[in-house]
Amino acid sequence: MAKPIKIFAGRSNTALAEKIADYLDMPLCNAKVENFSDGEISVNYFESIRGSDMFIIQSTNPPADNLMELLIMIDAARRSSAARITAVIPYYGYARQDRKDRPRVAITAKLVANLLTKAGANRILTMDLHAAQIQGFFDIPFDHLYSSVVLIEHIRSIGLDNLVVASPDVGGVKLARAFAEALGTDLVIVDKRRPKANVAEVMNIIGDVRGKNVLLVDDMIDTAGTLVNAAKAIQEAGGKKIYSAATHGIFSGPAIERINASVLEKVIVTDSVVTGHAPSDKIEHVTVSTLFGEAIKRIYDDDSVSCLFDSKNIKKK
Repeated sequence: MAKPIKIFAGRSNTALAEKIADYLDMPLCNAKVENFSDGEISVNYFESIRGSDMFIIQSTNPPADNLMELLIMIDAARRSSAARITAVIPYYGYARQDRKDRPRVAITAKLVANLLTKAGANRILTMDLHAAQIQGFFDIPFDHLYSSVVLIEHIRSIGLDNLVVASPDVGGVKLARAFAEALGTDLVIVDKRRPKANVAEVMNIIGDVRGKNVLLVDDMIDTAGTLVNAAKAIQEAGGKKIYSAATHGIFSGPAIERINASVLEKVIVTDSVVTGHAPSDKIEHVTVSTLFGEAIKRIYDDDSVSCLFDSKNIKKK
């Protein structure tokens, strides 16, 4: 007898969870997640999950309550005898702290991996980790999706001609190259030096942008300092219209003000995370619900997930 599938959502991104459930033609299951008056989180599943194949959808962006909420939901599911618990994490928080690059610092991405596993997660499903090697921090099955299959299709629909893809730093070259190959364009690199955290200083442009439309590609946009400085440098080097595509729109601190005052035409991000940022006409959201919905379906059916690296295999709702 097949295990029943159960899909629950934490409170970090209920809108995306509802879209995923809609793609799968099933409702989100009934659970109550609330806070006591002192802030402690309480989780109560209002239906039997014994023997079920359970998927818990929750991004772990700050505040830390989002991560804690996911851990408590996993623990409650394990203690309620779910057969398999898959943590569906559209945005994996603390991924930037993935190595000990200075004395006396934590490797927080590994700590989070340990917490998820210890809580009782049997499988992880996430998208566009800041550092791909984080997959190696886990000793349980790990599925890593790429938003590029969704973003590239959206870029194609805009119909930008005379386009070149740019990476805002050397670390993002691999991602930018994937976009460039899919879109059939050249690749440009913005070389920068970062004097301290969240402060980026652009140095020079490697490649030709003169007279061309430019698509800046990155995995996340936090304070938008790197993005805005890169866009300015590209414009000064002769670039025409400058767009940006990124998976995770964190938009912390002065990000929105910087983007609104920048030379960027449009900033395209997915709905992997909800941050409550101020609205902006320059920011456009593309849903990844079909990508996650199809991945959940394939995990439940024991089918291949790697085929979702090609947008042709993602069914439109």
